[in-house]
Amino acid sequence: MDSVTQFALGAGVGAVVLGRRMGVRKAALTGGLLGTLPDADVLFPFDDPVESFVLHRSVTHSLLAHAAAGPVVGELLRRLFVSLREARLQTYSAAFLCFATHALLDAVTVYGTRLFWPLWPEPVGLGSLFIIDPLYTLPLLVMAVWALFRKEWTPRYGKALTAALVFSTAYVGWSAAAQRIVEDRAERVLARAGMAPERLLAVPTPFNTFFWRVIAVEGSRYVNLYVPLLGGDDAVTAYAHPRKPADVACWTGNGAVETLTDFSDGFVRFDVKDGAVVMSDLRMGLTPGYVFRFVVAKEDGVGFADIAPKRVRVARTGDGDAGWLKAGLVGEPAVRPAEAMAQVQLGDRRLAAPARSFAC
Repeated sequence: MDSVTQFALGAGVGAVVLGRRMGVRKAALTGGLLGTLPDADVLFPFDDPVESFVLHRSVTHSLLAHAAAGPVVGELLRRLFVSLREARLQTYSAAFLCFATHALLDAVTVYGTRLFWPLWPEPVGLGSLFIIDPLYTLPLLVMAVWALFRKEWTPRYGKALTAALVFSTAYVGWSAAAQRIVEDRAERVLARAGMAPERLLAVPTPFNTFFWRVIAVEGSRYVNLYVPLLGGDDAVTAYAHPRKPADVACWTGNGAVETLTDFSDGFVRFDVKDGAVVMSDLRMGLTPGYVFRFVVAKEDGVGFADIAPKRVRVARTGDGDAGWLKAGLVGEPAVRPAEAMAQVQLGDRRLAAPARSFAC
């Protein structure tokens, strides 16, 4: 999640665990700072952008590392604040919980979080929350700001903080339930259209959990299915895109391609632009403005030659996305301008036809 959300969550955890002992303001500030600390791994000197991409949210986001770091950081806090000298277990617990809730919240997004590194290094990424979601963040942020103006703990503040934490936690649960509903609905719609995807994933569109993008991958193509929770099946729109063009279909790839494919669970696409092979993670961003895109090879006259990977940054939204998103939130069917040329009807024979394969 974004840093503001992580600070607000950490502030809430810090206040609820330590607020009665050290005061609401100090506890919230301490918790907020601890809650953002796991993201310090963005400062690590990784060898290349692909390594930086896949190894973010690893050691500093591991619950096992948090269990080891909790007592160390907790002891530092005890030495720094006199009010915590007689509260060793409580302080250690606060440090661990601020770290752990950061990682657990990140694991609800689609990026992936290595919660059990190094025992189990695979990333966990549910994908049911967008990286910025106001409905999750605002209750916690209100309580964090309120804490800045309070010195001592009061029952009124305690009740409000508990309500904010319960609401935000319940919202995470709602997001997971909504994701399952959307995936079931997408499978049903695609089955009626005659498409049987190899893999399918539902992720929320920006800033909400009521309008979803379902990515259905089949061979050399993928379909973006946009599903509004508040609308019927007639409000679902579909857009078919090539996943691997013919000129790179027989290219075997390189180490970076293998790493990115594995990290993205196969939700990737390739494009050739100006003689360069660009690989995109389909899970994050809207077509064609994917957040993580990497140049992984270049034409050399006889094929494609491996190069040191480079990240490519593009605009993440297109013209008309605001209106399209608003329509989707209220369940109205709307064509996304940036993908209009790729739109297909759910009864279109192009969906029922098998994805094109290439002989290499």
